Amino acid sequence: MAGLAILAGFVGLWAAAGVLSPYDSDAIVAGADPEGPTSRHWLGTDYAGRDILTRIGAGARVSLLIGTACVAFSMAAGVPLGAAAGYFGGWVDLAVSRVVDVLLSFPSVLLAIAIAAPMGAGMKTVILAVGVVGVPQFARQVRASVLALREQEFVLASRALGAGHGRILFREILPNALGPIIVLATLGVGSSILTAAGLSFLGLGVEPGTAEWGRMLHDGYHDARLRGTLALFSGLAISLAVLGFNLFGDGLRDALDPKMTK
Repeated sequence: MAGLAILAGFVGLWAAAGVLSPYDSDAIVAGADPEGPTSRHWLGTDYAGRDILTRIGAGARVSLLIGTACVAFSMAAGVPLGAAAGYFGGWVDLAVSRVVDVLLSFPSVLLAIAIAAPMGAGMKTVILAVGVVGVPQFARQVRASVLALREQEFVLASRALGAGHGRILFREILPNALGPIIVLATLGVGSSILTAAGLSFLGLGVEPGTAEWGRMLHDGYHDARLRGTLALFSGLAISLAVLGFNLFGDGLRDALDPKMTK
């Protein structure tokens, strides 16, 4: 519930980012200098004269969108691969497992950098790079779940009744493996936000000037006048978002695990 409360706060900030603040998050004031917290700007302004609190709120929209899109990409690629490997076995399992092993042999941030560096900055680059990093986790989890389910009685009964491979996989096996997938997806959004922020901090993420927490952390860190405001609060936003998704994912794992008894 604590994780859900944190996430609800960020979603509310996402929805109300352009309503509660009288300032434009992207409006640049020519010749402006950073200002500290005042009654007009509670967290101060950045090097372009933009209100930091408004930028943090707008960053929630971009960062949560990136995290969700990255997990959606990882699921779209990893779930079919893992399902095919676990269900068919043989050379399919061998091929998928070797590709997954190769991807897992690289640290996640290093792999994301290797994918993003040749493509240049941009939101599509971030989603692709971070999404590919998450594919092996989904493939391994789904493969393990399918291996445990494919010899269950209800699957054997469906096969005896003449059901095809597609029906057995998508109507019998995968619906019974949704619990672990949902938990992994929830945890994956937090880790995707963190990895995407790392890319943006290194200059390989979103374009300069975009209201995204990692990019704002980069701008604040490289301007000593903004380390106490822009860098501090954008870093705090990243930490709270990751904490919220981790707590929520742990709670979902306990709630969806039939072996957990109170």
